[in-house]
Formats: sequence, C-alpha cells, structure tokens
Amino acid sequence: MIQQEEIRQLELTAAKMRKRLLEVVYKAKAVHIGGGLSSLNMLAALYFHTLNVDPNNPRKENRDRFIMSKGHCVEALYCALEQKGFITREQLDTYGEYNSMLAGHPTIKVPGIEVNTGALGHGLSIGVGLSIAAKMDQKDYKTFVLMGDGEQGEGSIYEAAMSASHYKLDNLVAIIDRNGLQISDKTEKVMSLEPMNERWIAFGWDVIEVNGDSMASIVQVLDAIDFQNRKPHLIISRTTKGKGVSCMENILKWHHGVPNPEEYQKSLLELEDCINQFS
Repeated sequence: MIQQEEIRQLELTAAKMRKRLLEVVYKAKAVHIGGGLSSLNMLAALYFHTLNVDPNNPRKENRDRFIMSKGHCVEALYCALEQKGFITREQLDTYGEYNSMLAGHPTIKVPGIEVNTGALGHGLSIGVGLSIAAKMDQKDYKTFVLMGDGEQGEGSIYEAAMSASHYKLDNLVAIIDRNGLQISDKTEKVMSLEPMNERWIAFGWDVIEVNGDSMASIVQVLDAIDFQNRKPHLIISRTTKGKGVSCMENILKWHHGVPNPEEYQKSLLELEDCINQFS
C-alpha cells in the first residue's frame, strides 16, 4: 500500500508543475492552460509513480508507452518531462520561440515523446496498435493514452474502442480528462457524452471512475488495474478545468487563455503558497 508521504510528494510534484506551466504559458503567450492544469495530477501520478520510463534511456526496449492524445495540452506534458529529467529547464524555456524543438503539439523530436499527436481522436488508435504489438512480441510494457473529454466526439475513438475490446488488450489503459469544458462550451452542450461509463462498458472495457483532483484516489486506481483480465481499461478522471488556479477554475475562456500581468502575479503567488504548504 502506498504511504501517505509518497502521496504528499506526488501532490508537491503536481503543484510545482502547475507553477511551471503558468510560467511557460505566460512567456509563450499562446497555449492551452485549462486542460493542462486539470491533467497535471494524472501526469504526476503516471510519471512519478506508475510508468516504467527512464530519462537516461528514453528508448529502452521494454519501457511503458505514454500518448498525450489531447496534444493541444502539450505544455503540461513538457512540464512533466522536465520534472522527470527528459528535457532541461533551459530547453523548456525556449517554448514558443523560433527554432525551439518544442512544438505546440507533441513531436518525436522531444525525448520521452513516443508519437506525434494533436489531431484529436488519433491517440487511442495508436495506443491500440502499440498494445497489439506488445502482445505479438510478447513484451510486458503497458500503453497509457490520455484523452480529452471534448475529444470523445471523434468517431475514430469508438473504432479504436471496439478494436481494443476485440483483441482483449488488457495492456492498454485509456484515460479521459473529464473536466466538462471544451473550446466552445460545456461538453454536454456541444455533444452529449453521458452516460460515459455505460457507453464504454458496452464496448467491453473495464471502466473505473476516479476523482482526478485527488492524488490519493488516482494512485489507488492506477495501482488496482488488473493487467490480466483480458479487457482494455478506461479511467474516467473527473477533474476541474484550470485546477489549482482559483481565477481559472471551471471558466471556459481558460481553455486557451493567457493571463495578463495582474492575473499572472496573483496566480503565481497562489501556486507558490500551495507549494510552501508542503514545507
């Protein structure tokens, strides 16, 4: 059983990544902060508790694969990769600059990134392919795919869902960052997604819902996955868009808003106070 101290360390890591994301967003002036903030708890749990990855050997043969299918939130992934040691602070500081290796969506030029993503709906299909390959090659690695909830309107998601069930891909974990907002409105106004759990159960998936704003709940769910049950796994992570920055939480404009100087300083102090509480 995971110890409370490890949970606190993961929470601190997520808080540090939130502060870093705010800095990156403010400097670059053109990013997607709301969905990045909502997914950082999950990214912290994956990269610092669950994933078998090594920043000193990013392409090691039996590494776990992670796919950021909601590629427009790549800045949050960059913060995780920096914190883990795949990229340096100096490299992340170039984000948004001419000739930076860090693009506005994930690319394989960046150490630790497995595939190019950003065309919504493609990540799960790639994850299915990687999971089938692992089965065929008799490899132990797992594939994790983080999707947005607005992304669930893409038809290719459900083709991949059927394939994963058909091939009994119990080495595949799909995660939906269910923050309830997408670029233009609430997800249920744009395209109704509920009952999400029943939909995926009907496709033959092992479905688990979790409070994605609670690190302890996330870790408990990740640790409980049965990788021998002959079913692909879906985690519906119910989160708060803009999590951790009070002026951004559950506000639509922060899907891709950039804070002004006053908002930036206020948010920065709020995140620093959060970090200091772990001292």
